[in-house]
Amino acid sequence: MSKTLLEIKNLHAEIEDEGKAILKGLNLTVKAGEIHAIMGPNGAGKSTLASVVTGKDGYEVTQGSVEMDGQDLLDLAPDERAKEGLFLAFQYPIEIPGVSNINFLRTALNEIKEYRKEDPISAKDFMAMVREKSKLVELDAKLASRAVNEGFSGGEKKRNEIFQMAMLNPKVAFLDETDSGLDIDALRIVAAGVNKLRNENNAIIIITHYQRLLDYIIPDFVHVLADGKIVKTGDKTLALELEEKGYDWLTEEKTV
Repeated sequence: MSKTLLEIKNLHAEIEDEGKAILKGLNLTVKAGEIHAIMGPNGAGKSTLASVVTGKDGYEVTQGSVEMDGQDLLDLAPDERAKEGLFLAFQYPIEIPGVSNINFLRTALNEIKEYRKEDPISAKDFMAMVREKSKLVELDAKLASRAVNEGFSGGEKKRNEIFQMAMLNPKVAFLDETDSGLDIDALRIVAAGVNKLRNENNAIIIITHYQRLLDYIIPDFVHVLADGKIVKTGDKTLALELEEKGYDWLTEEKTV
């Protein structure tokens, strides 16, 4: 039986400065080896969920718990959550001028190793790893050596996010609208990279508006998030139903 990697119970969260509740009792259990897709209308709380779990500033958890592999995440700083094995691929990856992808990733990897009381990775092993993992998303070697996301196209930025995920090997990865702005070729490459990274020891949570990504990455579960909580769960066919009917039918179903 697969172990639980992420357990979210009765999670309530609000925007700090506004006191506006966004998450209103969200529950989610994610086991090792699983891929979960979270869909829902704009403003439902999808990106807020990823932000709260990963520890982004500006949100306050008012109730509930979040545990990853038995570790209470809410007691940890964002960098400690990352070192424990949590990863977020951003909807809008930022550029970091003057910091090369290579230095950024080697520093991050060695910080994780130090946190886990492991020896740092050697330069030789690191570069071998870069060559291996960059092939997963067909990332040009020149891009791997350039400043983080600087001058990258939208598709290159998203591929770079999955490259970073491959290098850091997280336990739980949130992919926040990784498909947004991708043409069909870039979507195929990114999805293939994600599929190759899936294994029996990790879990992937995909936040998306559209089911087209789920043609390439087949989820074990599809959850619909509306008004701050998960209102329906199903398999891939639920995403197809949402594509056909939209989200209004769920509201109508609840009131019947």
